[in-house]
Amino acid sequence: MTARLHTLSNGVRVVFDPMPGLETLALTVVAGRGARYEDEARNGWSHLLEHMVFKGAGDRSARAIVEDIEAAGGNLNAATGYERTSFQTRTLAGGLPLAMQITADLVLRPTMDAADLAREKKVVGQEIAEALDTPDDLVFELAQEQAFAGQALGRSILGGVKSLKPATPDALCDWRGALYAADRLVISAAGRVDEDHLLALAEDAFGHLPATAGAALPAPPAFTGGTATKLRKLEQAHLVLLLPAVGASDPDYFVLRLFAEALGGGMSSRLFQEAREKRGLAYAIDAYADTYADVGMLGVYAGCAAGDAAELARIAAGEIRALASSVSETELARAKAQLKASLFMGREQPLNRAEQAAGQTLMFGHLFTAAGIAEAIDQVTPADFARLGERLLADRRCAVSVLGSKAALGAGEAFERAAFA
Repeated sequence: MTARLHTLSNGVRVVFDPMPGLETLALTVVAGRGARYEDEARNGWSHLLEHMVFKGAGDRSARAIVEDIEAAGGNLNAATGYERTSFQTRTLAGGLPLAMQITADLVLRPTMDAADLAREKKVVGQEIAEALDTPDDLVFELAQEQAFAGQALGRSILGGVKSLKPATPDALCDWRGALYAADRLVISAAGRVDEDHLLALAEDAFGHLPATAGAALPAPPAFTGGTATKLRKLEQAHLVLLLPAVGASDPDYFVLRLFAEALGGGMSSRLFQEAREKRGLAYAIDAYADTYADVGMLGVYAGCAAGDAAELARIAAGEIRALASSVSETELARAKAQLKASLFMGREQPLNRAEQAAGQTLMFGHLFTAAGIAEAIDQVTPADFARLGERLLADRRCAVSVLGSKAALGAGEAFERAAFA
């Protein structure tokens, strides 16, 4: 059985993705908008809204929402990103009607009580404080801010106390209408699901939503680059090194994913072998691809002794340049196997599968088969690595964040010099 994509009369899309043999299902309702759509004055409102809908929705209180779903063997979660917001339910087979009803209430009929909002601002304030107190969270926030300075992608998804303060129930209700509009709403179910039942429930819960367009996509982002350093008395220095890369809709998307895999995706990767195994400079070091619809980044994260930070940054830059100029067929084949394994293992879990399908629908307007994904990965060649390498270094810009003692603060300059030598 294969996944199928349907569209309701108001533009809301529905993904049916059966997984025979399971006794559970996952339902996710994904709005294809998030923190990237905020202006500076509303920074953090999308995340605050996600918190607020759980304080009461439809005819259920906050307690009744979780008690009802847990009584049916289910659980609820939600996540706000830069480009989308997801409301996720896992439940036993047969729990789809309740999951659809509760999720529809969360998305369409939140209570938005003023007293709850005042309390939740304090809770989010503590979440912000926790992130600032966590080095391996803060260092990524600093790097993101440098990569897209002065833009929505460069601001924290959590927002700040100042930007959250003016949010009122009415203002958040207006923002909810712009964020969760029908034109970017996807209902995705995977696991033990009946197609006709799913479509009937989706129509009943979301079919009445007006077919209106929500918040418009902001201007294309520009990778600005720069270095952020913050002195902290820590046992380790934390580094994030970023280069501008391609977005998820770019033909080189899988080239970027494979490049990151070969660079620092596992124990056989170049960075792990060179920086950790050969030189003993770091316990944790990895590379990753961070992509949005129209822009992306190649990133390296490492934790090391402060005195080793500059050397580690130079090694990372050198390995990026070396990989761009030469990758063996064996190395590329290993990266392909690892990437396919990661993607396909994720597809064996209903919630991951439902989220993947929703993301594909929002980005491309259609679904990909596992065979199609494998084919796209297998088509990548060493020449593609070389082309991507040129794109990564062409602008001679990087974004670096360094968190730790004074001895680590030269890592940004060391990376820039080595990368663009």
